Amino acid sequence: MAGEEEKVLGEERRQLLLRLLKQSSKPLTGKEMAQQTNVSRQVIVQDISLLKARNEPIIATARGYLYMNEQEKNTKAVKIIASKHRREQTRDELYLLVDHGVTVKSVTVEHPIYGDLTGSLMLSNRKEVDAFMKQLENTGAPLLLSLTDGVHLHEIEADSEAELESACDALENAGFLLKQS
Repeated sequence: MAGEEEKVLGEERRQLLLRLLKQSSKPLTGKEMAQQTNVSRQVIVQDISLLKARNEPIIATARGYLYMNEQEKNTKAVKIIASKHRREQTRDELYLLVDHGVTVKSVTVEHPIYGDLTGSLMLSNRKEVDAFMKQLENTGAPLLLSLTDGVHLHEIEADSEAELESACDALENAGFLLKQS
């Protein structure tokens, strides 16, 4: 009977996590959700994995978990850009993008063994970029671009194609866009 009770409690908790994520306009950390549900952060990580396995559109970002609303995805202009720069230029690249009204959804590099490696970013303003950079500094974690001599892709989105083009023009002027030769 205890196993059945655990299954019910676990499913109820996962449904609560879904409600919290759907209602939040900002990323929720595993720690925040663990405190709200009175379980460990590791249990939250497992619950999120189970929800993702059910095709719930949850993404993990450096700032926490986000539920990707289908309506939001369909109303934005989206583009993939190829970029190249050094680690110390990361903040400048991200600032250029968000200052043009762009959300930097992800970064992807091509790994020789694993193929495409993608990290969710979901950065929309300088405050979020600064928090990402601070977390990078605090953890000492390498950026994905360190695997590819600075070459990486970003999936970016904005309210209009014009905003995307303006951001790309700024990146090109700054020398960050990878040029075809």
